Amino acid sequence: MYVATKGGERAIDAAHDWLAEARRGDPAIPELSVAQIREQMSLAVNRVMAEGSLYDPDLAALAIKQARGDLIEAIFLIRAYRTTLPRFGASLPVETGAMAITRRISATFKDVPGGQVLGPTFDYTHRLLDFKLAAEGEVQQAGRKPADDQPAPHVLALLDRDGLMEPLAPSAAVPGDLTREPLEMPADRPLRLQALSRGDEGFVLSMAYSTQRGYGRTHAFVGELRIGSCAVEMEIPELGFSVEIGTVELSECETVNQFTGSKTEPAQFTRGYGLVFGQNERKSISMSLVDRALRWEELGEEDTGAPAQDAEFVLYHCDNIQATGFLEHIKLPHYVDFQSELELIRRLRKAAGASEREAAE
Repeated sequence: MYVATKGGERAIDAAHDWLAEARRGDPAIPELSVAQIREQMSLAVNRVMAEGSLYDPDLAALAIKQARGDLIEAIFLIRAYRTTLPRFGASLPVETGAMAITRRISATFKDVPGGQVLGPTFDYTHRLLDFKLAAEGEVQQAGRKPADDQPAPHVLALLDRDGLMEPLAPSAAVPGDLTREPLEMPADRPLRLQALSRGDEGFVLSMAYSTQRGYGRTHAFVGELRIGSCAVEMEIPELGFSVEIGTVELSECETVNQFTGSKTEPAQFTRGYGLVFGQNERKSISMSLVDRALRWEELGEEDTGAPAQDAEFVLYHCDNIQATGFLEHIKLPHYVDFQSELELIRRLRKAAGASEREAAE
């Protein structure tokens, strides 16, 4: 028997109240503040800002609290809020070469100008639960090393200098903006990079991993991974020059990939690129690998049929908000659709049963 759900607005209000109660948890335990989330769950905050396309640590922390820690729901909240904000201008491209660095490593050169900076990383931890973190009381701070604000040249510039890297093709075209216009195919590289930068970390990671396992023409080295703060500048027409309006923390990855060449062109390494809000090195590395895989056509390579080389597949499926909306809509009422299919299958079974009886007679 199928019974229609009853309750309407009262049931929805009750569900909201129950959600608020579940979000708060045990009232005997102190409530988690937005500031605590911002400062102590910074990597989650960074992901919400990156995939929500809005750099605001306080709002991202608030969204995480409201979403009960569901990061995709928090990203949805941030994107929805972003649509309400007025747009009064555009900033200049950030200069990552002038980044105040907190972490900088290269897997291609041991000694690089400016040195390697390990920074805050899980790379050298033992991945064992630290039960001291569960103990009450303050943890003694060892002291944070200030960011290095000395300009550090990009590592790939060393290869550029000797003509060993493919040159970056200059473009006078104004890049599209995925936050204002829907994605259309074919998508140029700026649009692809935008989609990957705000794409779901898990999806982009799986695509990158697939290229490392042979599903794509990439064999990458991390030329440089750098994390730090960059100044954001904006041109003021009335002044005739640009002014600094703030800073953003960024993760940037440049990969050195298998080389290309021809009878007329000397062999050169190719490159992949990733740039993400906040400290999010897994995402920036993944992004650079997928970026390189998607460049197969412009580099004159053959299509191997790998998923990471299919721009339409990657770009149309990497957005977790679009995916969530389409996925979760099937839990909404579909009573009429289901009843029509239920009646159809009953008629088919009845007709099939009648045919079998006729055949038996």
